[in-house]
Amino acid sequence: MNIIDDLKLQYKMGGMVTKLIFWNAALFVIPWLLFAILSLLGFNIDFIHYVSLSSNPAHLLWKPWSLLSYAFFHIGIMHVIFNMIVLNFSGRLFMTYFTSKQLLGLYVLSAIFAGISYILVFYVLNINAPIVGASAAIMAILVATTTYHPLMDLRLLIIGNVKLWHITFVIIIIDLMQLRSENMGGHISHLSGAFFGFIFIKLLQNGIDLSKIVSHILDFFTNFFQKNASTPFKKVHKNYRKPVEKSTSRIIAKDKSQQQIDEILDKISQSGYDSLTQEEKEFLFKAGK
Repeated sequence: MNIIDDLKLQYKMGGMVTKLIFWNAALFVIPWLLFAILSLLGFNIDFIHYVSLSSNPAHLLWKPWSLLSYAFFHIGIMHVIFNMIVLNFSGRLFMTYFTSKQLLGLYVLSAIFAGISYILVFYVLNINAPIVGASAAIMAILVATTTYHPLMDLRLLIIGNVKLWHITFVIIIIDLMQLRSENMGGHISHLSGAFFGFIFIKLLQNGIDLSKIVSHILDFFTNFFQKNASTPFKKVHKNYRKPVEKSTSRIIAKDKSQQQIDEILDKISQSGYDSLTQEEKEFLFKAGK
């Protein structure tokens, strides 16, 4: 199994946190590769200009997707690495209590909310500047988890045992202290995302799940494309009877394979994907095809 197959398997078997990290990483690497190739061919295209969110609301008329796309793109390698580390940390804490659909819904809605807040503040201040990065959505996930379970115990290297709210409190204070810095727009979006994460949990505790908005939209498009891709109706003669297949041995083989898959998945949940042997990885990859 090569590294590509290994990455495919991790993406398929990983949860929503893993998928979000893969999406952000891919949307960082692929555009820069295309930019390098086009530069060698003599083309100079600023692709970040088309996916970044401008503080000028008029720009939404010709690139409305930027209200969400900015939350999946990053400028530098350290920018994306740091954000993915925090996303992995906060996302896995969030998944302790909530579902994958709620995580994706929170990520998308908080990014949109933070983007709108950023546009409004900068429009009032008459500042024109673009913004990219997943920080606002990641901050929403962290604050949402903290709001739900602030006294969660965490053990940090060197520091030792701390509560989750201690970490979140320090990060929010840092954002507040740097509001007047050069990256004011970034810190405004962080705080807006944090506020949305707090509201998200409070509404959820009162029976209102905002993530269903995103789930319903995704389900609509999924069902729409599946319906279009379905095979056309075929006329079947009324007196036709499908022959009964004797497949006892195939059922037994399937049961054994499923049992082996279940054992591997249990091993992943207990010890992580890296604990698998090379043979187990290859078997799981072939079974997923």
